Amino acid sequence: MSYVDGLVPAKIAVLGAGSWGTTFAKILGDAAQGTERKIILWGRRAEVVEQINDHHRNPRYLSSTELPLNITASTDISAVLKDAELVIVAVPAQTLREQLRGWAPHLAKDAVVVSLMKGLELHTDQRMSQVIMEELGLTPNRVVVVSGPNLAMEIARQEPTASVVACADEETAGWVAAVCTPPYFRPYTNADVVGVEIGGILKNVIALCVGICEGRKMGDNTKASVITRGLAETTRLALALGGKAETLSGLAGLGDLVATCSSSLSRNHTAGRMLGEGLTLDEVNNRMTQTAEGIKSARAVKDLGAKVGVEMPLTNAVVAVLEGKLSVDDLGPLLLARELKSEGD
Repeated sequence: MSYVDGLVPAKIAVLGAGSWGTTFAKILGDAAQGTERKIILWGRRAEVVEQINDHHRNPRYLSSTELPLNITASTDISAVLKDAELVIVAVPAQTLREQLRGWAPHLAKDAVVVSLMKGLELHTDQRMSQVIMEELGLTPNRVVVVSGPNLAMEIARQEPTASVVACADEETAGWVAAVCTPPYFRPYTNADVVGVEIGGILKNVIALCVGICEGRKMGDNTKASVITRGLAETTRLALALGGKAETLSGLAGLGDLVATCSSSLSRNHTAGRMLGEGLTLDEVNNRMTQTAEGIKSARAVKDLGAKVGVEMPLTNAVVAVLEGKLSVDDLGPLLLARELKSEGD
């Protein structure tokens, strides 16, 4: 019997009222039309919560998007989590563990937790699903990951988008997919949690690299080369950790990589472009209104690759730039400066 067999979520909590958390709440709200299901957003800022409740908008992140009436918001985490059978988490990766410790006492006994985050924790090199299981004491069949080419602004405009819902238990993945399927958002299920998460993590680092190349006025040949070799680098790491190659050729791998590396809506692409244009890392961080996870996770990705013996030339180059050990002018020649070998090696 599946863990979620026969369970219909009457209440879904979304923790994080940024652009992606708010957009995913909209997905859930639109999918729940005609039902009694409640969608409750938790936000840190009282003014954001007030705008969502009074005007059905999040002006800080999605000013032009009207939210469904079945979405409410609160700054009270205990009220948001009370009796929520499904909990969606969308907070910056490096803050997750600390926040989970404060949320844990309020989590419903049988809740399923979904990660929307695409980061790797510094110092532990853990994926977000691993952090969630460790801090909340959950088994793999109660932790789900959603990832794919999911630029929040496009989805908020209800532009057709596909994604991946991954869980060790495929029936749990299907249960989550069923509650986030409005007409414009199509989730596919997958049991390869490792591959799905690694695809989402590495694409941020590769997007930084592509953005730097664009900021240095390099052309499409260079960017296509970085994207393609970045996919190979991502696949090598995923396989070393137990992921599947076919996952990285799908939506959570290639699909997410292309979207993030090519869109001006991508925070990581934008951050990389500003670095390529000559801004310092501090200047980039000051200009960004939301977290570019690649900046925060790149060092952890490099460390994880070294730990499992995987060559990570693009990641290593990006980390060198971020840590001031390599100038953006020297990045280009370094990207392809490896020994000659077969492409398939």
